[in-house]
Amino acid sequence: MRAQFQSLLLFTAMTALPVGLAAAQVAPAPVAPAPAPSPAVVAPVPAPPPPVVLPPPLWQIGDVQELLTYIRNVGGEGLDPRDYDADGLMAALQTGDPIVISRAATDRFNLVSSDLALGHVRGDARQDWHVVDKDLDATSQAALLTNALARHRIADALRGLLPTHPQYGALKTALSVSKPGDTALINRIRLNMDRWRWLPRDLGNKYIIVNVPAFHATLVENGVTRWKHRAIAGAIKTPTPQLSAMATGVILNPWWEVPKSIQHEVVGKKGFVPFKGPDGKVLRWRQPPGATNALGQLKFVMPNQWAIYLHDTNARSRFNSQVRALSHGCVRTEHVVDLATELLGDDGGEWTPEKIQETLDSKKSVQASFVKPVPVYIVYFSSAALIDGKIVDYTDVYKRDAKVIAALLDRSQAAPANKVATK
Repeated sequence: MRAQFQSLLLFTAMTALPVGLAAAQVAPAPVAPAPAPSPAVVAPVPAPPPPVVLPPPLWQIGDVQELLTYIRNVGGEGLDPRDYDADGLMAALQTGDPIVISRAATDRFNLVSSDLALGHVRGDARQDWHVVDKDLDATSQAALLTNALARHRIADALRGLLPTHPQYGALKTALSVSKPGDTALINRIRLNMDRWRWLPRDLGNKYIIVNVPAFHATLVENGVTRWKHRAIAGAIKTPTPQLSAMATGVILNPWWEVPKSIQHEVVGKKGFVPFKGPDGKVLRWRQPPGATNALGQLKFVMPNQWAIYLHDTNARSRFNSQVRALSHGCVRTEHVVDLATELLGDDGGEWTPEKIQETLDSKKSVQASFVKPVPVYIVYFSSAALIDGKIVDYTDVYKRDAKVIAALLDRSQAAPANKVATK
């Protein structure tokens, strides 16, 4: 066995020689200059050479065994060990062939690292989830493996991919104390643990997070809740998509640009103004600032392709409803003027509370920018965990859980070895 590994190391070293160095070992034969082609003759474009298939990185037996142990215990992270085929890796180990062993171990390392960093459920199966997570790509994954093999720290490398948010740890604790027969509870916990893996591991030192099922918007700074109030999300027929955006500021006394999908509801109504093109044709309908404006006193500037943003409302009594799925998709936020005042004053911002109030009283539409942009995450967590492992469930308002759980449990869709490249 040791001899085979030494042979492989020698082979790898030889194939790693720079092309120029390898060519220098053989003196080139003199080549006669080719005759100039006729102007009427076009030389054919040579076909590209086939891609070079490099051998997998070399695994030591101890590293393989460490990976096997991690896979067998990955259920503690809410993942299914069967998805990573520990038996197949054992079978490869028993061949004694370094190439077979290393390839099998690399494939499984890539699978489990991808799921730990990016989540097991991918793509449309996430149900209207559009937050971009760049925690791991093929290049960083290869570097992670190379470093882990050099240091013989496979488990540490994998643990370093896990979400750091305290809520993930609390859900993990809840999973560990759940009764094995309580399948519904276990699946719900596993689902929401996977949703945390769909988010970037680093959400930022300061960020706003809106959890739609909980109907709350929260400002977090340095891991501590700084501000938290009720929110109103999209109605069942106009659900709020899950997304991330960068808030750069707010518009005080905003105009409401009525979405085309609901323009028919406001055409000709008092308080709405048509915006016309050069030919006099109505392009869209708008609502000017004022007491009846649907956006209230301000809206956040947070560009995204869905035109979803946080804003005030002229119907604040709706915050008293228990289930607050009432909007056309945007997030109405309770006491949002207070939130904007805090953010506009951060980092030495020039917008004092007095200046903000003066601008609001003027009834003029003015954009005020934050000194530093603030990330906003609109997410969908249907369960949260307390420190003692108890679970708090929220209404699955858009009926998404069952579909995502089905994708989480579906073992008929074998994960490809290059799963990291998929979204």
